[in-house]
Amino acid sequence: MVQQQVLYRALVSTKWLAESVRARKLGPGLRVLDVSWYPPRQRSALQEYRERHIPGASFFNIEECRDQQSPYEMMLPSEADFASYVGRLGIGNSTHVVVYDGDDLGSFYGPRAWWMFRVFGHRTVSVLNGGFRNWLLEGHPVTSEPTNPEPAVFKATLDKSLLKTYEQMVENLESKRFQMVDSRSRGRYLGTEAEPDSKDLEPGHIPGSLNMPFTDFLTAEGFEKSPEEIRAMFKEKKVDLSKPLIATCRKGVTACHIALAAYLCGKPDVAIYDGSWSEWFRRAPPKLRVSQWKGGKA
Repeated sequence: MVQQQVLYRALVSTKWLAESVRARKLGPGLRVLDVSWYPPRQRSALQEYRERHIPGASFFNIEECRDQQSPYEMMLPSEADFASYVGRLGIGNSTHVVVYDGDDLGSFYGPRAWWMFRVFGHRTVSVLNGGFRNWLLEGHPVTSEPTNPEPAVFKATLDKSLLKTYEQMVENLESKRFQMVDSRSRGRYLGTEAEPDSKDLEPGHIPGSLNMPFTDFLTAEGFEKSPEEIRAMFKEKKVDLSKPLIATCRKGVTACHIALAAYLCGKPDVAIYDGSWSEWFRRAPPKLRVSQWKGGKA
């Protein structure tokens, strides 16, 4: 009999977090991070954090905590840079980290931050189910007071099994060892809808990848769907959760919703193609790009 791995809880409820805040449990053992990011012309995540956030939460700036030298979008920072960044936020290797964002969907960047901690070897990380949207809706407390946590020492160890590179993706086209799921909208996957905020990135997808838009994993209220509903969704797409799986999107962000959804079904080993379509489009030969795009009109 195979020993079932005991998985750390990937989701915490607003009620649980509100009780933890009220009981003053936030500190070295429990840290909360606002990991929101929005297109710059639409909203300012940092400004919104300064105006109101969950009491005791720090702002995790995904623009700062990434590989600044990479030509691609939102690539992972180095182990040393990640360790130094989260250490400054008072996070050590034994801290339970809860991440949330303020997106209207209920969750957008939260799963990316959750995966970032996991890929750097940190097990005890959870996403706030329902996000800041439901925290506000339920009337839980907010503050504009800055949080100044005592810095901690964090040691990062990259788990390469949860990460895929361009070269590995090319190799997988031959070996077909991993199933591939793309979490972007149907139109962007097919190439009938433009990639937002990008003049030189045409839409389309990697050959052999299936499409499961990340928004389908969330309820209209902004909560994660149940493991039973998620299992049925994977089954309908003929994705076998007992076999290796890679998630991809445009820049490795919403792909993490696929990893979270699979994790909720007991599968913790979904790998993220960090460069995703942003890198693939610029590096792969045209014959390895599937798209109905016709230069501005599909």
